[in-house]
Amino acid sequence: MEQIVVRPIEIVFSILSFAILARVLLSWVRVDPTHPAVQLLFDVTESILRPIREMMPAMGMFDFSPIIAVLLLNVLEGLLLYIIRGLF
Repeated sequence: MEQIVVRPIEIVFSILSFAILARVLLSWVRVDPTHPAVQLLFDVTESILRPIREMMPAMGMFDFSPIIAVLLLNVLEGLLLYIIRGLF
């Protein structure tokens, strides 16, 4: 029963982490920002990265929000799984 709840949570958090990684990698190359896949990736990740960016002080041309976002996602996933495993 536990795996029915745990596995989807693990999958969602993995997809979000990979989406952030893909966005970082895409920032290193020139891509068409109007491509539907790129727009989807930006839409999904921007809702996570924007609040972090707004809270952080300016660090020049470096954007550390993806690193912080992935760390926070890992912590949140761990907390959720800890709570769920405690219930079962």
